[in-house]
Amino acid sequence: MVFGENPVENGQKTGYTSNWAVLVSTSRFWFNYRHMANTLGMYRTIKRLGIPDSQIILMLSDDVACNSRNVFPGSVFHNSDHTLDLYGDDIEVDYRGYEVTVENFIRLLTGRVLPDAPRSKQLLTDDRSNIFVYMTGHGGDNFLKFQDFEEICSHDISDAFGQMWEKRRYHEILFMIDTCQANTMFSKFYSPNILAIGSSELNESSYSHHSDRDIGVSVIDRFTYYTLDFLEKVNITSEHTFKDLFDSYDKDLVQSTPGIKTDLFSRKIENVKITDFFGNIRKIEINQEDQKLKLGESSIDIVEPYNFSETKSNSTSKSNLKKSSMHFSELQKATRLQSPERALKFKVIGITIFCISILILICKF
Repeated sequence: MVFGENPVENGQKTGYTSNWAVLVSTSRFWFNYRHMANTLGMYRTIKRLGIPDSQIILMLSDDVACNSRNVFPGSVFHNSDHTLDLYGDDIEVDYRGYEVTVENFIRLLTGRVLPDAPRSKQLLTDDRSNIFVYMTGHGGDNFLKFQDFEEICSHDISDAFGQMWEKRRYHEILFMIDTCQANTMFSKFYSPNILAIGSSELNESSYSHHSDRDIGVSVIDRFTYYTLDFLEKVNITSEHTFKDLFDSYDKDLVQSTPGIKTDLFSRKIENVKITDFFGNIRKIEINQEDQKLKLGESSIDIVEPYNFSETKSNSTSKSNLKKSSMHFSELQKATRLQSPERALKFKVIGITIFCISILILICKF
């Protein structure tokens, strides 16, 4: 049994078996509300499309929902009508506050977490895993600030992905980043099978989309807003591709120049479905082979069980069920007849019982 798109081709493993996501808001403080909302918007979307919490690593400062300035305690919104609470009741933050560091991020990607780290803080991927890495915060030319305390450089992320490839920790990676001069953050990538998308070019800023009068700050960035707006049209059966996504960006609306890096990726973006990274769809293929059950010196074919899901009508169902029952009866009969060891055993038992009966009769007379 194999999963993914075209998972086996000419005997070679070519597909993926699982989808994972690493979502990172690298900023902190109330005035960076929008970065947390960006990340939670992505979190909600990939969960809606099927990626479970057990395969999502969420890294947040987590200092917004319960901030004393929040007029909606315990909630985070990125829309002005406040109808969709991104924080909700089922959010699972894996790294929060002081845990959101460059070191922990690199350790997570490369699999060098501490020995006592719980499963929720580990990226348990392999060479059949597709990974979506999303980052947002304040950045510049080839760097991204972490928690207003330290920085991660494009070289750091590039080297981490290189180690992941050497250690067979991914099949394909989608790297998406929303920050100022975002496209510089993937300029140093060199490892295979990485598709990267950024919100702005060198010397360009990324801008927020709108502010909320009640909350008092900007609640989402433009690039992430239009990305999520496109993804709202996607469901688990959609055929939308990354070409469709990238073509949907309007520079006048985003107010920056989104970029995409495809030279390291093995597929054309018009052939890469959105759900290959944002969803968790499994295409199952069952390889049916002729199997034999050996009984003694002979063998019989195993009859395929009756499939109720393919019934087209009651008459067809009864006919198929009767046929299946007949096959099963023949199988039982063949099993009894074609087992010489079993037949010999019954003969010995029968002769023994007959001899005992004769002895009992002789003793009576």
